[in-house]
Amino acid sequence: MAADPRIGDVRRLAAESLADGDATGWFERLYAEARDGRATVPWDVPSASVNLREFALAGGDGQRALVVGCGNGRDAEHLAGLGYAVTAFDISGTAIALARSRHPRSAVDYRVADLLEPPAEWRRGYDFVLESNNVQALPAEIRARAIAEVGTFVAAGGTLLVLAAAVTDSSGDGPPWPLTRAEIDAFAASGLRQESVERLESPNSGVLLSRWRALFSR
Repeated sequence: MAADPRIGDVRRLAAESLADGDATGWFERLYAEARDGRATVPWDVPSASVNLREFALAGGDGQRALVVGCGNGRDAEHLAGLGYAVTAFDISGTAIALARSRHPRSAVDYRVADLLEPPAEWRRGYDFVLESNNVQALPAEIRARAIAEVGTFVAAGGTLLVLAAAVTDSSGDGPPWPLTRAEIDAFAASGLRQESVERLESPNSGVLLSRWRALFSR
């Protein structure tokens, strides 16, 4: 994967964090530096993910939704607009502060939490769970654990939607570290059924040319 200035700050901070033995600390550093004008968060854009917006989701009708790694809240606000009762979390306290400031009248419950050590009450607590492009930012040593954790949030009768970069011949050093099909299949742990897996091409993305969109249910 060719170098891209949009992800330069991500890779710089991730490399420093990993060298210190901290696989996730760079998220907070990235948001904090961006807040202070010293870095750019490449996914800090105004609209929800196109692969979420174009997915045929029925109205939420008050169903409980959980957004993993919500960042500035764009996907969480999209789901709230569809009628879901949304909880959204991020490991970065600065990211959560940003989301709350961007959406001061929002009904979304924004929380600081760690995917690898989530609140116990979230287990099987949500009718719809969104994992959008977070696991791809985690190194191999913790990725399998993160994938397994995501599925535990899905309630009986609930669904999980996974959006992620897909491995291609041009995939190189990360983050992001695009997911293999085997890693996508692994989200079916915790008793989930794989309902569909799409591989969507993104020739104009400039960095991640192919993406997964996968649906699971319990």
